[in-house]
Amino acid sequence: MAQPCVSLRRLCRFPLQNFRRHPNLQTRRICLPLNSHCIHTSRRLSDHEVQETPPVYHIYHRKPARIVREEWSKFSQFPPASTALDFAEGKEVTVRGFLSAKRVKGAKLVFADIQIDNGPVVQIRSSWREENTPQHLATKALREVRLHSPVSVTGIVEKLYRHEASDKPSQASLSTTGFPEDVSRIDLELGTIQPLNDFPPNIIVSKGVQFPPTARHLQLRFSDALRPRLLARPKIGLALRNALDKLGFTEVETPVLFKSTPEGAREFIVPTRRPGLAYALPQSPQQYKQILMASGIRGYYQFARCFRDEDLRADRQPEFTQLDLEMGFATGEDVMKAVESLVAGIPDALNAQFTLVENDDGEFYPVSKVGVRPGQPQHQWPSLSTPFVRMTYEEAMTRFGVDKPDLRIPFEIRRVDQVLPAEFVGKITGNLKTPPIVEAFRFRPDWSKADYKSIAKFIDEFMDNLPASLSQNPDGLPAPIIYYPQKPLGGLSSLGFEGAENLTSGAPGLEDFVDLESGDVLFFQVRENKPFEGGSTALGRLRTLFYNEAISRGFLPRNNNEFKFLWVTDFPMFTPDNVDDPGQGGQAGFSATHHPFTAPLTPKDADLLVTDPLRARGDHYDLVVNGVELGGGSRRIHLASMQEYVLKGILRMTNEGVTQFAHLIDALRAGCPPHAGFALGFDRLVAVFTGTESIRDVIAFPKSMKGEDLTVRSPGRITDEQLETYHLALREAKK
Repeated sequence: MAQPCVSLRRLCRFPLQNFRRHPNLQTRRICLPLNSHCIHTSRRLSDHEVQETPPVYHIYHRKPARIVREEWSKFSQFPPASTALDFAEGKEVTVRGFLSAKRVKGAKLVFADIQIDNGPVVQIRSSWREENTPQHLATKALREVRLHSPVSVTGIVEKLYRHEASDKPSQASLSTTGFPEDVSRIDLELGTIQPLNDFPPNIIVSKGVQFPPTARHLQLRFSDALRPRLLARPKIGLALRNALDKLGFTEVETPVLFKSTPEGAREFIVPTRRPGLAYALPQSPQQYKQILMASGIRGYYQFARCFRDEDLRADRQPEFTQLDLEMGFATGEDVMKAVESLVAGIPDALNAQFTLVENDDGEFYPVSKVGVRPGQPQHQWPSLSTPFVRMTYEEAMTRFGVDKPDLRIPFEIRRVDQVLPAEFVGKITGNLKTPPIVEAFRFRPDWSKADYKSIAKFIDEFMDNLPASLSQNPDGLPAPIIYYPQKPLGGLSSLGFEGAENLTSGAPGLEDFVDLESGDVLFFQVRENKPFEGGSTALGRLRTLFYNEAISRGFLPRNNNEFKFLWVTDFPMFTPDNVDDPGQGGQAGFSATHHPFTAPLTPKDADLLVTDPLRARGDHYDLVVNGVELGGGSRRIHLASMQEYVLKGILRMTNEGVTQFAHLIDALRAGCPPHAGFALGFDRLVAVFTGTESIRDVIAFPKSMKGEDLTVRSPGRITDEQLETYHLALREAKK
């Protein structure tokens, strides 16, 4: 690990500009902002070390008070910006932004660009003929301003480039950015330029530069994709708010300081100064919104902050935003129709203000229509047709091996054990004692980019790099077979003559395995012969992983600008306990699949609560797009007797545990109407519509995989004074 610089005292005697690049600093292009730590190392640092090495101290260059006052006077006074109505050819205007580029064409001619978010491209031109003229001084000042510094520029409008032909911007075309909405580019003849701060020379910016997570402000500022996604996020939120308002929903804020209740996920606890008492941050506003239904609110929504202390992945954060809604006197059908109308309106809202562009890496992201560069390829969001596809949990698990299927994947899972010889099944079976289920899928690559050799090499590499959950599956390893006509039985000899013939016969359910072509890949996987539980099977996870790898290798085309929405319904009400989720803490050996407030799907499922709870289905529905679960909802239990029975009689919670929900049961007893609701993961929704797989790309200051905010370096260590104030004590770690 790199060691912090120990020559702090010597270093601080000199201006920071003298230490732009330490002689021992690694050679790879990593930017260290002014407040970053120095690193001494005799070798190149890995990405992990660069990003995870904690800063030891900050370096500030102290200046005399006189200099500080002079700088403040220089940078704090600037002229007002022009309004949209001021922009006309030949008129003098003032704009503010970052100096993003300079093109020096000689001693007497300089061009520069001003970066303005949600505004048009602004190009300034500065030239001069005689020395000491205003034009000469302006050109000189422009050349002296460092790139990326914030500036105020005053000049004459030379030309306006409009989206639509018009001689003069109208009042209706005004935008909040201070520019006419119909203008895409403005050319200015420079009059004066005033820097509003200096961009330090020791922050190196170049194409493809990677800033560390501690410099999130620089990541956002210099990323072509991150900042536009943040700009699109509130526009999506505004479109949803407007749609909900038209549907008659009421926005209600619910408390963030809640109390600990066993809904199913781990909570963050907030201590108080009262001994033994603590708040809990809400996992969701679930209980509050059900109480609102009992209070007479007909339709509720809010953009709610939620907190869950769970293992982190690319699509999870310890704190996140969800669009939460609930409908009184409603069923799940009513909620699903409302959600469909909300989501289906997003493409139109985005297309009205943004366009999709693609960078050199094939990444799509939104750009404001007024900020599109000339000649830049543009795409639109496709319209969404409703109603969305629906399938049950059982069907999703059977066909795709996952409860949030990606409908873009062209190959489905088929059950094949009925046509396979016992000898082959035995070879691929792990520790299962009873006859297993064998499932398979067929993959056919893009033949314009593949042949047998390249596919065989790809399969070998793929199998060598399987994650542990697949390579160490006790049920058995996946078994790939590549079809090759030149081999005996086309490469299917391990199935035996009868097995190969039966598999490719085209019998009902086996149509995928007819007309095999050279290079087609068949994957076989066994699983225990029992009802589905959980969110995926081994073959389902393998199928998704293989599809993504095939795309990355070029064996399948990318589907970046395509949305396949569906509802997954009829989930099991309960799931056997596991070590990962705390559940509700009951003694039944199982817990609620989603939360303990979901109503049974049918009267038959209500009867199963008494005889066989694990077979009971809940009236729960998940919204899925391209393999991503955007949100989930359910019809709720609105009868206090049924809710108490589920908690006490089915989950076998203690009296103390049931008492934690007394406020909700009391609300249900007060004549609460039937109601249903939904929680839409707003971060995931924005990520999907702005072309990224990680919600970190649509959150201004996301947490790391360790739950740390590397920008402000939280969480911080609790002090002895805080421990005393909140009646806490640290427990020694077990050896």
